[in-house]
Amino acid sequence: MNHNVYVYLFVMSAVTLAIRILPITLIRRPIKNVFLRSFLFYVPYVTLAVMTFPAIMEATRTPYAGLLALLIGIGLAWKGFSLFKVAAACCLIVFGVECFLL
Repeated sequence: MNHNVYVYLFVMSAVTLAIRILPITLIRRPIKNVFLRSFLFYVPYVTLAVMTFPAIMEATRTPYAGLLALLIGIGLAWKGFSLFKVAAACCLIVFGVECFLL
């Protein structure tokens, strides 16, 4: 097959620019729809979660270490611990599970 890289670059650039330019040009008034405002508010969090949670499970040698670290991290964050403490605890959990149980 003969693939033209320039066509791919053009399509990628057009899509990226459309995503950034169209909202600015088409939406000039403040958004008053409550559903749409709440949807747009949570889009960054959902995107981050979709990228992070599979990586947590795939980055460890065993998925059980990642799952245990995820659960403990959620619990520590729920209790109000800082991001540094939660991340450090999760790293220690993965290290401990992979060193002592494998």
